[in-house]
Amino acid sequence: MRLLYHLPHSPFSRKVRLVLAEKRLPFELRLEKTWERRAEFLDINPAGIVPVLMDENGLIIAESSAICEYLDEAYPDTPLVGRTLAERAEVRRLVAWFDLKFNHEVTRHLLGEKIMKRVAGRGQPDTGALRVGYGNLRGHLEYLGYLAESRKWLAGANLSLADFAAAAHLSALDFAGEVDWSVSQPARDWYARIKSRPCFRPILADRMAGINPPAHYADLDF
Repeated sequence: MRLLYHLPHSPFSRKVRLVLAEKRLPFELRLEKTWERRAEFLDINPAGIVPVLMDENGLIIAESSAICEYLDEAYPDTPLVGRTLAERAEVRRLVAWFDLKFNHEVTRHLLGEKIMKRVAGRGQPDTGALRVGYGNLRGHLEYLGYLAESRKWLAGANLSLADFAAAAHLSALDFAGEVDWSVSQPARDWYARIKSRPCFRPILADRMAGINPPAHYADLDF
């Protein structure tokens, strides 16, 4: 059986889970508490981070973008990295936007402080980091709304890895109640569409002891 080492609220793990589910590839999840630095896991991935995929053929792939590119090449029936050179370039640009820029400016400040510190037992959130994350999130939501308003999907006419990268980060933040969807109605409408897809159901079922997501989190009408 295909196996994915993950953390439930890691956006990078969520991105891979969405791709696997959209491609209808069966897999099992294995929770990996990366802060424990398990020797067996470090043997698999010396970087000590999730996600890590162990495919049915025994191949082990670490790092979310490498995993997603591998899945798109190995299982091409549902292409998610674009159909033309121009589409693939735009998909990769936006994946990098969310996994690098958005993560650096928003996710690591909000999710890192509110969720990851808690699960790893590393103390209370840093209020300064939270202020930085909140301040940066608005501009990113406005940019996402611009993309959603001017295209059918974020990278163009087709659902792609760019949509899943964005939705993975935003769903993790939304679980913690950190997204003000009133900033951009087009961004809100796009998110409602993508979270209504069947691949999103297991993501929306994730829960964490002591944290209750907002009422709209698992509401498919929003």
